[in-house]
Amino acid sequence: MDVKQHDSETKGRFYLEHDGKEIAAMHYVYAGPKSMIIDHTEVAEAFEGRGLGKELLAVLVSFARKQQIKVIPLCPFAKAVFDKVAAYQDVLA
Repeated sequence: MDVKQHDSETKGRFYLEHDGKEIAAMHYVYAGPKSMIIDHTEVAEAFEGRGLGKELLAVLVSFARKQQIKVIPLCPFAKAVFDKVAAYQDVLA
């Protein structure tokens, strides 16, 4: 499964689909031109425990690095992963 992105001028999400249905998503809002807030992560119950949330976060971190955007993880899941993964610290606001 490939992570997809839907982005507008103010907010967006990274998401995964299976059989044409969204099964996982990480939502964000922009907090100015160079920062974004991760405000929610969700994974369909049937797909929990497969690392999909971490996969979404890895893609978001890559996006943030390319765009030189700092990340504020208000979502409890994203915050917990940022606290554990030292390699992601460079994108934190």
